Amino acid sequence: LKSKAPMKDLKMEEESSGVEKLEPGTTFPPTFSVSEIKNKQRRHQMFMKLKQEKRKQKMQLKKKRRKEREALGDKAPPKEVPKTIENQRVFDETTVDPEDEEIAFDEGTDEFSAYFNGLTNPKVLITTSDRPRGRVVKFCEQLATVIPNAHVYYRRGLALKRIIPQCIARDFTYLIVINQDRQTPNGLVLCHLPDGPTAHFKVSSVRLQKELKRRGKAPTEHSPEVILNNFSTRLGHTIGRLFAALFPQNPQFVGRQVATFHNQRDFIFFRFHRYIFKNEKKVGIQELGPRFTLKLRSLQKGTFDSKYGEFEWVLKRHEMDACRRKFQL
Repeated sequence: LKSKAPMKDLKMEEESSGVEKLEPGTTFPPTFSVSEIKNKQRRHQMFMKLKQEKRKQKMQLKKKRRKEREALGDKAPPKEVPKTIENQRVFDETTVDPEDEEIAFDEGTDEFSAYFNGLTNPKVLITTSDRPRGRVVKFCEQLATVIPNAHVYYRRGLALKRIIPQCIARDFTYLIVINQDRQTPNGLVLCHLPDGPTAHFKVSSVRLQKELKRRGKAPTEHSPEVILNNFSTRLGHTIGRLFAALFPQNPQFVGRQVATFHNQRDFIFFRFHRYIFKNEKKVGIQELGPRFTLKLRSLQKGTFDSKYGEFEWVLKRHEMDACRRKFQL
């Protein structure tokens, strides 16, 4: 027979060391993960349940903070600024300072200076890829209603190298080429004449005028106002001036039309609105369309030349998109 003395000694040691004894039938809660549930429906139900619980906790914390701020009144601490990808952006060395003398000199001597000085009026030719269909044709026609003094011509199988000299001979200052994929616009080439530069964009999220909800009446022939947002780097500054030179620099405020190019995370969102002043404090807007989103793929010196052209900037996704907080425009 084994003696029971060692067991008593162990119990005495546990009591002396301060270790709490567990009640019979109680166990520690196991580590739980929703992804370990094999049943798809059960997994989805548990995920939604956890999501609702987190949302309730978040709302309770929000109400608690609001009551604390109301109780403190003027002594309440300032609200915390939420962290976003935009305000956590990595500083770019090429960020443009509007008061820089070098920037002012470049603006006075670049390819677009004649437009901003009123010496040249823009004249735009809009064309398509070969055999355009459906939405591409309508998109070109609606784009011509947005840009004053724009003319739409069909490609008819001509190469761009043959079209560009004809455009220069007829005093066109811009050439816009709309490319398509499955009868949907997917690319835009913007070529400044006669000496360039040429920009190539990816086009996405195209919405025509009839596809917009609560749209206004058709645009008028008045020259619109142009708004350029968040083009802060040297590359973005060039792209912004490339867009601005499409429009006359004497907007007709009677038409109350505004063309907006808004850059956010290197995506350029285009919107076309008409505004009306309801009173001294409120302004109403109507979207006229079309709307679309641009993503810069390349910027080339001179006119379009895919074989021997000199590129100033080319999008390299795997290198440039490695850091989500670093933007090029």
